[in-house]
Amino acid sequence: MSKLNEGIVFNIQNFSVHDGAGIRTIVFMKGCPLRCAWCSNPESQKMKPQMGYNPGKCLTTDKCTRCIRMCPEGAISATEDKLIAIDPEKCVQCHTCADNCASDALCVYGKTMTVGAVIDEVEKEAAFYARSGGGMTLSGGEALSQPEFALALLKEAKKRRIKTAMETCGYASYEDLKAVCEFLDELIIDIKAHDDEKHKKGTGVSNRRILDNIKCLVDDFPNLPILVRTPIIPEFNDTIEEIQSIIDFIPVRSNISYELLPYHRMGQPKYAYLGMEFPYEGKALDTEIMGKLRPLEKEANDRFRNA
Repeated sequence: MSKLNEGIVFNIQNFSVHDGAGIRTIVFMKGCPLRCAWCSNPESQKMKPQMGYNPGKCLTTDKCTRCIRMCPEGAISATEDKLIAIDPEKCVQCHTCADNCASDALCVYGKTMTVGAVIDEVEKEAAFYARSGGGMTLSGGEALSQPEFALALLKEAKKRRIKTAMETCGYASYEDLKAVCEFLDELIIDIKAHDDEKHKKGTGVSNRRILDNIKCLVDDFPNLPILVRTPIIPEFNDTIEEIQSIIDFIPVRSNISYELLPYHRMGQPKYAYLGMEFPYEGKALDTEIMGKLRPLEKEANDRFRNA
């Protein structure tokens, strides 16, 4: 099968109301060029499917040893607390254990899907899109880590009269970003920091490509609704000065709006499931900071709206 017609998806989430107009179905795609220290979807970062283990769902080795018995590489063993351990040196990611886990304690993040299979799933909620003005949103990870697949999904959605949106970190070639924007009804793009060194420290990459892409987008797509978002991260960008510098950069256009997203730790358990350390362990947002930043958000939106 052509690679243009398939990609790796790790979740399809229905009934979202936060990632585009109306009721949305979000297609979460694998792969991301950033390594944000606060990432809420660590399972999205690598392109390939990944094994996860949730000990809270495990039946324990007192009651079930199916994964141990069925692993063809002998990579799984019982621990003293009657749970299991997976030896990464022996594991070949065949996923036999997850396929046979009775309690879904073992799972695989990511699977190959065709364009048709994804859009068939999205189309099941078409009645809700018609009533609410919603549709499909591509997210991740970073959807443009799989640019040909993302473009094919958007084209097929348009053929089926499904409205489209995409969330992006903006770190992609402008050619790929421009190509998908031709098939979007809305674009959501992040600016996590205006200062380049700060951005490198928090995400692992420079923000120059992102900022350049935004400048080009607003010129090439003056009628495309663009929502610029900034996640407010403790000890990273949670100051009036930092947010004001981001707002001052954003071109003043009537098709642009701005949104602040308060930091949350809902993705933290997944780090443990994947055997990863959570870099933001113990950090929390100042309870008063959003109240101080919201007036900046309102002032920015008033200015954009009146442009």
